[in-house]
Amino acid sequence: MSKNSSLKMSRASAAKVEEFQRSLNREAQNLFSSCIPQRIAQLDALLKDAAFCITDMSSLKAPLDIPIPDPPCTDEEMSQEMETDKSCDDEKKKKKAPKCGYIEGNEKILVLLEKVKPEIVALRETIITVSSWIQHLVPKIEDGNDFGVAVQEKILERIGAVRTKVEAFQTNINKYFAERGDAVGKASKETHVMDYRSLVHEKDQSIYHEVRVVVLDIRGFHAELYDIVSKNLDKVTNPKGEEKPPMY
Repeated sequence: MSKNSSLKMSRASAAKVEEFQRSLNREAQNLFSSCIPQRIAQLDALLKDAAFCITDMSSLKAPLDIPIPDPPCTDEEMSQEMETDKSCDDEKKKKKAPKCGYIEGNEKILVLLEKVKPEIVALRETIITVSSWIQHLVPKIEDGNDFGVAVQEKILERIGAVRTKVEAFQTNINKYFAERGDAVGKASKETHVMDYRSLVHEKDQSIYHEVRVVVLDIRGFHAELYDIVSKNLDKVTNPKGEEKPPMY
């Protein structure tokens, strides 16, 4: 291939790319002028909701429809059964562990998660949009006057770090359901072990605190994103300091 060769693009294709860039600029402008400030206020109100301000953790306990088995035979009972030719061992064989009914999840936790999951998705979409917008504003690589480009790269680096943290939010929610399900399964199988029942309640309390922290983080990430871009808007949109800045 010749060194002088260049990428050929039809006018129609170039027009589509330019239209996408204009659309991206409009979307970014709407995010910073309206959407992000509104989300910060909404998340602040959500944190003040009674469902996110529970202090009595015992109120989070969900009922477990797992029957508690009868206690084992005592020595006296065993002696009496032996006199009637019925040993305690034979009695145990006849007795089966009580069957469990339908075990529901923790309704209070499920309600919280239904409120938080859309916020996680919204933040991920915002991060993708802002990252793509800044990437399209990065100028052609040239010698000199690269301070504005360095600012863009620094912001993109921070956005990447936030994106990694946000992706972990959904992973932790999935992990909660898997671990709680295991604990419920053990509690229903080993019905005489009370620790498994306690473990289920501990999982609920743990995810409650984590969900509240997630909302705090989401609010903080929105505020940080707004702050870092607004403070460096000139460098973001016009990294080379040109007389005619790129479209915003």
